Amino acid sequence: MGPVNWLAVFVGAAAFFATGAVWYSALFGKAWQREAGVTEEQIAASNMPMIFALCFLAELVIAWMLGHLIARTSPAPHVIMMFAAGFGAFLMTPAIGINYLYQRKSLKLFLIDAGHFIVGMTVMGAVFVALS
Repeated sequence: MGPVNWLAVFVGAAAFFATGAVWYSALFGKAWQREAGVTEEQIAASNMPMIFALCFLAELVIAWMLGHLIARTSPAPHVIMMFAAGFGAFLMTPAIGINYLYQRKSLKLFLIDAGHFIVGMTVMGAVFVALS
């Protein structure tokens, strides 16, 4: 049982945030906007610095939880990747799926957002492996 690797927590959260930046701009930005029903005017009128700050804070909490699990179990690198990808695929994805079912969101929006969580968590896991 070791200490939490705080460098990996911060860099992992930053990597997840960067993944989201690419995911929701270059890769799926327009499709996400259309499926989410978010207009350019709504984006322009929103407080993007606050949204980004709160998003990064949430990603720090997620990275801290992953770091805590890693510190308490001292797993091999492939297990760290299983933890990270597993969190994205089998915890975060079903959780948003439940919400999207009740909110009547489209399958396309679900796939875009679920893909972000799975890829983002996998990238975060790679950061933990690299900094372990």
